[in-house]
Amino acid sequence: MQPPPAEGVRLDWAAVPESVRAAVERWAGNVIVSAISQRSGFSPGVAARLRLGDGRRLFVKAVGPKPNADAPDIHRREARIVSALPEHVAVPRLRWVCDSPNEGWVVLLFDEVEGEHPRLPWRLDELDRVLNGLNELAHALTPSPLRDARVPTAAARLATRICGWRYLLAWPSGDLDGLDVWSRHHLEQLADLEALAPAAVIGETLLHFDLRADNLLLAPERVWFFDWPHACIGAAWLDVVAFAPSVTMQGGPLPEEVITRYPAFQAADADMVTASIAAIAGYFTYQAAQPPPSGLPTLRAFQAAQAIVARDWLARRTGWT
Repeated sequence: MQPPPAEGVRLDWAAVPESVRAAVERWAGNVIVSAISQRSGFSPGVAARLRLGDGRRLFVKAVGPKPNADAPDIHRREARIVSALPEHVAVPRLRWVCDSPNEGWVVLLFDEVEGEHPRLPWRLDELDRVLNGLNELAHALTPSPLRDARVPTAAARLATRICGWRYLLAWPSGDLDGLDVWSRHHLEQLADLEALAPAAVIGETLLHFDLRADNLLLAPERVWFFDWPHACIGAAWLDVVAFAPSVTMQGGPLPEEVITRYPAFQAADADMVTASIAAIAGYFTYQAAQPPPSGLPTLRAFQAAQAIVARDWLARRTGWT
């Protein structure tokens, strides 16, 4: 079975208000002669490669207040995070932000980088390149260069948002009919295990915390990491635990093999890893049961497919049949 595509509903550059597009050209000092949309990813806005009249190239991300009112703040958060990253890390440099309160649009302009998304189904050589690149990134971002309170810790994120089993446990029993049998049978145990996760993921590394094939580019000399609005501070190995279900779902090896191929995993405590897997599995399971967010009609299917992998992984580690 083909995995659900990592694609949402993108807007073209022409959908951005003319006044905002004009502001971008004024900053650039030249006209935009072409805008090639990039279809991968879930943001309900613009993601496009721009070419200017003088030959320069930029990558633009832009969202307005519709169809998803939360999207502009997500772009603002990404801008704040990426602008604070060291210049030598493998993250495209943010060159300019256009935050237009009258129109409600937020535009981010990055250096354009050349590369290809990992091929799907995943190939082990490309997976190893990504994991080695992620290891280099973790070393560069430990300790985290972002220390203000606006960047959450992974522990806080898992205690307050990524706690799906706890949320499901609070549902009336009749609302759980759509939940898979294994989750229903072990729900209290899953919530108890998930509760251990915040303490398990404490660390000093700035994590991406939303890695998937569609926000990676493989270039000849390095792996580039995109899309940072969900960054948080925690244990370096947590990024690969959260990443592994998508790899398996998209034709790669089982999650246990994925994490053992990651150098930073060697220092991780097995019980702490299991607690974090419980949190990830609960998050995907709970999110997949929600209505689709406005402007993101394909997201729940993608989360549901990762939930199946994460639950199977957790069942294998716990022995809960």
